[in-house]
Amino acid sequence: MRRSRPLVVLAGLAVAGIVLLSWTQTWFTAHLDATSATASTVTADGSVVPYSALAIAMLALSIALTIAGRVLRVVLAVVEVLLGIAVVVTGIGRLTDPVVAAQSAISGVTGVQDVPAIRSIVRSIDVTPWPYVGIAGGVLAVALGLLVLVAQRSWPGPSRRYGGTGRVPAADAPRDAIVDWDDLSAGVDPTAAGTSTAGVDGVAAADGTAEDRTVGSGERRTEDDAPDHEEHREQH
Repeated sequence: MRRSRPLVVLAGLAVAGIVLLSWTQTWFTAHLDATSATASTVTADGSVVPYSALAIAMLALSIALTIAGRVLRVVLAVVEVLLGIAVVVTGIGRLTDPVVAAQSAISGVTGVQDVPAIRSIVRSIDVTPWPYVGIAGGVLAVALGLLVLVAQRSWPGPSRRYGGTGRVPAADAPRDAIVDWDDLSAGVDPTAAGTSTAGVDGVAAADGTAEDRTVGSGERRTEDDAPDHEEHREQH
């Protein structure tokens, strides 16, 4: 479970991609009365639902999970559940009345605006599988949000790059791919042994101990040696 975060992030991106793909496809094909309309068929795509905005929010949420702390992860998980519910509810709402869902597309072809008038010229409407694909993506988003609520308790905190604590994990601690990636981006070898912070000048030795660079130590040694030189000259 500690190493599940990269998989969850990838799953979130995939779910958002499914919802966005559904939004770009044809949802309904309306067959019109040839005597009342200039076109026999009209198609309506996934723009009848606000899936694009919901999918973009899911993408941003999945990316935010890579650097979020424990409290923020809980908030993001709840938001993921709400986004999934919104996808499911809006998709089912369009399926319950395809004529209203395709109203804009039909009006653009026939010029008819009134819903009862549109119903009178629509002979039938075919529903493609894409609305169900989008709804399935919403269900997966809900499940993913619930999974994050459970799994995030065992995830490590934000990386040193974003956490600002400067703490180095123990050598035997389980590695986290996202933390390692952040270290590499910052020019730090994540496989190297941890280093401790140094003293005044912030320089650390390779073995993790601070180098002794006491300011003025050289000058003090020079002054201590001065009496020996003076005594040597008096003997001569």
